[in-house]
Amino acid sequence: MTNNSVSSTARVLGAGLRALLVLTLVCGVLYPLAVTGVAQALFQDKANGSEIKDSGGRVVGSSLIGQRYDLPPKGGEESPAPDLRWFQPRPSNGLGSNSVNTQYSLILSGATNRSGDNKELVQWVTAAKAAVVKDNSTPTYKVNPADVPADAVTSSGSGLDPDISPAYAELQVHRVAEKNNLDVGKVEDLVADHTTGRLLGFMGEPRVNVLELNTALRDLTRG
Repeated sequence: MTNNSVSSTARVLGAGLRALLVLTLVCGVLYPLAVTGVAQALFQDKANGSEIKDSGGRVVGSSLIGQRYDLPPKGGEESPAPDLRWFQPRPSNGLGSNSVNTQYSLILSGATNRSGDNKELVQWVTAAKAAVVKDNSTPTYKVNPADVPADAVTSSGSGLDPDISPAYAELQVHRVAEKNNLDVGKVEDLVADHTTGRLLGFMGEPRVNVLELNTALRDLTRG
């Protein structure tokens, strides 16, 4: 009886061990390799994080995550001032700073969670609108407050939106051209080249990826 129990236990343990080895091989090795192979063969860009590279081949970020373009913070500042040489993204405290466009970091994700009539939110939006008008007005171009789009003064739900509206990009053209000593027409063409239309012609809204646009701007200023 004892020998039969030991033999039975050994068979069960052996079967369990074989199942463990087979499932480990299939689920832990073969399946991941197959999925990785298919992803690399058919969706290499997305599988590798939708990386954006500059003209030198350096990875400067992902097209799926926004970045801030700020000046180095000065002593006593609560938050750094925007570097007005670059196109600015939607306002957010969740974006990593990337003033040199060669490194990127992610801080946090989240929305304000405030209602539309929240006094603090109204103050933020009002201040952001005044800043957009002031920062983007030049001696030859004055921004009309009525032309400031919503995405210029509000963050996205995640706080990590990599895109802005074509209207917000166009509003920044004169300031970017002036700060970089570029012809306004060239900067307008740059925005047009990096404007993506609606998916399938009817889904979503036209958009401009800020990192892609600023990467192209950097290449233009170096050219």
